[in-house]
Amino acid sequence: MNSATDNPMLARLEALLEKGPDATVLRFGLANGYLEAGAFDNAIAHARGALALDPGYSAAWKILGRALASSGAKEAALEAWQEGIAAAEARGDMQAVREMQVFVKRLTRELAQD
Repeated sequence: MNSATDNPMLARLEALLEKGPDATVLRFGLANGYLEAGAFDNAIAHARGALALDPGYSAAWKILGRALASSGAKEAALEAWQEGIAAAEARGDMQAVREMQVFVKRLTRELAQD
């Protein structure tokens, strides 16, 4: 699924985005929805949009890393999660730190086996 019109929820969120104003949570919702739909390029674009609005939003870093890894950009995923870990630590979001550390460890192991 690469089009918002294929998914009513994504279509509604895209319509909200078009009407403005742009918002971190809206972009995160789109990124998450597109990730779940397998539209990784759209997920990456919206996660980056969320991070442009709030670079410290750790949930967007998690989604960005997952979308990048799913799209095959594994090195970029590692970089995103490392930046996300730093952002989460700065905000004291230790749960997000732990989650992204697990993602980094798994992907690093996977890359070592390739």
